[in-house]
Amino acid sequence: MTSPPTEPLAPLPEYSDAERLVRIQEFTTGIRRRRTVRDFSDRPVDRAIIEQAIVAAGGAPNGANLQPWHFVAVQDPELKRAIRLAAEEEEREFYSSRATPEWIEDLAPLGTDADKPFLERAPWLIAIFAEKWRQLPNGARRTNYYVPESVGIATGFLIAALHHAGLATLTHTPSPMGFLQRILERPPSEKPFLLLVVGHPADGAQVPVIAKKPLDAIATFR
Repeated sequence: MTSPPTEPLAPLPEYSDAERLVRIQEFTTGIRRRRTVRDFSDRPVDRAIIEQAIVAAGGAPNGANLQPWHFVAVQDPELKRAIRLAAEEEEREFYSSRATPEWIEDLAPLGTDADKPFLERAPWLIAIFAEKWRQLPNGARRTNYYVPESVGIATGFLIAALHHAGLATLTHTPSPMGFLQRILERPPSEKPFLLLVVGHPADGAQVPVIAKKPLDAIATFR
């Protein structure tokens, strides 16, 4: 079997353990400021910022380097309006009949409901699609690997990059999300994964009072 082509690994920065700890602490402080925002300003965000954040997301690790994702960045007001109307239709069904009483109870502290004005007001929506399979040059289909895991990691990179740029985000997952495929004209090989709302928080924006679990509740060291 022929070995695949390789290239030298670019050298990683050299830090002492103390320097690494400081850098991790600084990153942690920054990323822990991230909050889900539901009250957005219509203040514009330059397209180049969105483009660079998507480039960062595209550097995520993924199964067999097939990069099974596609990001549709939506700025057009008519498309945002269509997405809002379709999302709110699904959300009304969710809150009225699909969600269990326990689910509604768990959502209550967050103050969510079926109305999603941020889908129109925020300057950008990024619809993230997972590519389930790809088409080979001979027309045959071939399955992609570890698609949810790969797309989930890429989405995390995207959110972190946007937060690092000083922008607010909201992860929106109406269920089902097939309307995104229809409105954004994506091929059948792709499945909507998540709708990310991106922009600046409105003046005086409020967020729920919540707490994150401490280290000993989320990690075990053996």
